[in-house]
Amino acid sequence: MSNLGITVTEHIMLQQKYIPKATGAFTRLLRELVLSGKLISREVNKAGLVDILGFTGETNVQGEEVQKLDDYANDTMIKRMSRTGQLCVMASEEVDGPIPVSEKYPRGAYVMIFDPLDGSSNIDANVSIGTIFSIHRRVTTGDHGTIDDILQPGAKQVAAGYVLYSSSTMLVYTTGQGVHGFTLDPTVGEFLLSHENIRIPEKGGIYSVNEGNYHYWDDRVKSYVDYLKTPDKNTKRPYSSRYIGSLVADFHRNLLSGGIFMYPADLKSGKPKGKLRLMCECAPLAFVCEQAGGYASDGKRNILDIEPTSLHQRVPLYIGSRSDVLMAEKFLEG
Repeated sequence: MSNLGITVTEHIMLQQKYIPKATGAFTRLLRELVLSGKLISREVNKAGLVDILGFTGETNVQGEEVQKLDDYANDTMIKRMSRTGQLCVMASEEVDGPIPVSEKYPRGAYVMIFDPLDGSSNIDANVSIGTIFSIHRRVTTGDHGTIDDILQPGAKQVAAGYVLYSSSTMLVYTTGQGVHGFTLDPTVGEFLLSHENIRIPEKGGIYSVNEGNYHYWDDRVKSYVDYLKTPDKNTKRPYSSRYIGSLVADFHRNLLSGGIFMYPADLKSGKPKGKLRLMCECAPLAFVCEQAGGYASDGKRNILDIEPTSLHQRVPLYIGSRSDVLMAEKFLEG
């Protein structure tokens, strides 16, 4: 009998029995995360009707202007997740250092890292945006969590996923037991299972990259993109180019259809080590991708194997169908 149509809360409870060391505490944490996604979705969907679009006048730790929805999403995640009593510390793309759990609430055994509103520069154009999250078990002892609890490689994640705010709102998550997608039914206010056991095709036909930066790339990156664009019936090329400019949206499409998303290091961005954040963007999506049968690399190594050295560390990202990412690594060797 198909599980399609069950709620995400029911699914989390069913999955719990397959997760080593999982407890009701972990389930409560995920349930509160689901509620946070609903609250942010509500504000995103009415953003054009209320005074919530536009900039706050502040900049975040990345030097980027903070938009009002960014601010709302960040506050929602911090406040809702703090009160679960299951976290010892948090980290956000929008905040410089670790976020302690308020003294008003008990501390727990988990760590959450998140990008509250990925792709927010596209808000005014009504382009798909999303929330990315990553959960680890703490590794330190004591009451409060520390930066050591946050700086763990992606391979040690116990859960990761994202909420995509688009024509419909979707939650996609994994606890290391496959990847499942849920669509928010606004008539009942519930995320219902719509994509069970998502598997990314081994090889795709789409490449997603900002080709406006082509002349700022390493020659090996240029060669790989040129290869994808060169017709060859035997390898089913050329690939189609699809680029939204919103990481969650580009990744989600390729997760379902197959292909590769790339954000190489470039000279134009002033980020020769890459632009995307390892902890709150690359690692959680890499965990989702690998659980769906795909692969994520910085061009040389598995994203999940990288030992982070700083909270806002940046890396190049090549993620998607396993065969396509492995081919990218071959071009980037040397």
